[in-house]
Amino acid sequence: MNRRNFIKQTTIAALGSLTALDTLGSSNKDTMAFETGRRNVSPRAITMWDFSWLERRWPGAGYEDWDIALDELQERGYNAIRIDAYPHLIAENPTKKWLLKEVWNQQVWGSPDLNEVQVQPNLNRFLLKCKERDIKVGLSSWYRQDIDDVRMKITTSDKMADCWISALQSIEQDGLLDTILFVDLCNEWPGNLWAPFFSSQYPHVVWGQWYKEESLRWMKQALSRMKEKYPDIPFLFSFDCGDVYKYEEIDTSFLDLYEHHIWMVHQNNSEFYKIVDYKDGQFSPEAYKKVVKVAENLYQDKPLYWQKLLTDKIKLMGKVAKRVGRPLVTTECWGIVDYKDWPMLNWDWVKELCALGTVTAAQTGMWAGIATSNFCGPQFVGMWRDIKWHQEMTAIIRSAELDESIIMNNEVAAKLLRRL
Repeated sequence: MNRRNFIKQTTIAALGSLTALDTLGSSNKDTMAFETGRRNVSPRAITMWDFSWLERRWPGAGYEDWDIALDELQERGYNAIRIDAYPHLIAENPTKKWLLKEVWNQQVWGSPDLNEVQVQPNLNRFLLKCKERDIKVGLSSWYRQDIDDVRMKITTSDKMADCWISALQSIEQDGLLDTILFVDLCNEWPGNLWAPFFSSQYPHVVWGQWYKEESLRWMKQALSRMKEKYPDIPFLFSFDCGDVYKYEEIDTSFLDLYEHHIWMVHQNNSEFYKIVDYKDGQFSPEAYKKVVKVAENLYQDKPLYWQKLLTDKIKLMGKVAKRVGRPLVTTECWGIVDYKDWPMLNWDWVKELCALGTVTAAQTGMWAGIATSNFCGPQFVGMWRDIKWHQEMTAIIRSAELDESIIMNNEVAAKLLRRL
């Protein structure tokens, strides 16, 4: 089955009466919103531009001209972005030129080597360009490491809140708070790669264990401070691929929405990645050699099996969110976590999984923001240049109906929906 037929048949099967055939043939964004009965509201098609928006600005890196990048994003049908706001650097000195260390040199998010950035006024300049295009922005932080490791000053939840309050005040000064869709206080909390200031204090709370007592205490205190200062902004911490039943087993009323990252390769105890033997993907070229050798063939040997692992998790996440009454946004998803333009790496199987994930999430009605993958940026040329594919996916997202559990009599969800 070729890719176009796959997308159409998957969409028709998954979305049924959701005018799938019409949306697949339409690139007119004015037709994408739907009437809920009380007001026009539809999910945002969101992409993750992480810290790349600021760090990948050398010639050819993809973000050197924000007007071009944003116009191309809009052409593909996206109307929201999740980016790093560098709150710890703003709190320390918003206009300083910071030298940042690389997170990795094998991936193409961010910079592969030492780089210089200036957060403000660049953050507000970027937000203004988004506002002019009606592109909403979800703020997050990967707490990028500068050469002095300023992030390690965040020794308490109050200090984290102080950083974010400073960041939002710097945005507020230019009247740009209405551009903010939500604020995620830490990406994939409490992962040690992004929150070493927490994991150094609580080493027994490992990646994905956001539900541990020390983590809950930290999050609740930080979010309480944020909500007191900015009661109309939705606040959260984003999480990565853990047990989604934890959202209802534990009181998560302190979260205004769930930003849960879902990939096929992490399902069934990371079965796919274990077979590939993918590890040490930050700095070792051997990791991608294994992806080249194994990944696509492994998927193609039994695609229905791997697809079901993905769709089962998406459907389960949607059911849990509905029972708890929280809207979902997912900006990192659906197939493989790490991928790039590389010899003998093919994008077609990745897009096949990502199309399936996008459609399945849209079908649930619980996602107020849906990404098509975590490769939706100009540095991923093989994915980015397929404009038609992006338009098809974003048309589906922006035509999806939101479930009544989040659009009717749900004041927590309303904080996010008012910003859509």
